[in-house]
Amino acid sequence: MLRLGLLLLILPIFVLMGVYFWELSDVRECTLIQNGYWDYLAGVCRETPQPFVPWVERQPWLVNGGMLLSVAGVVMCMIGLYVKRR
Repeated sequence: MLRLGLLLLILPIFVLMGVYFWELSDVRECTLIQNGYWDYLAGVCRETPQPFVPWVERQPWLVNGGMLLSVAGVVMCMIGLYVKRR
């Protein structure tokens, strides 16, 4: 139970950070190399300024699901540490 809890605690964080930095590299390429503006809703580089849309509004299931899995991992870790080993 402890190992599964640690996996659920750490894995969603790495997935969220991986997806975030993947998108950040696209945004930086658009703004620095192509001298454009990133359209967060369409995920493409545009010539005109675009409004910023937070990640939690674009990917609510990914963000909230990842946080929920992390909380479940903390609970499983606590149960795994509390219960005696046989």
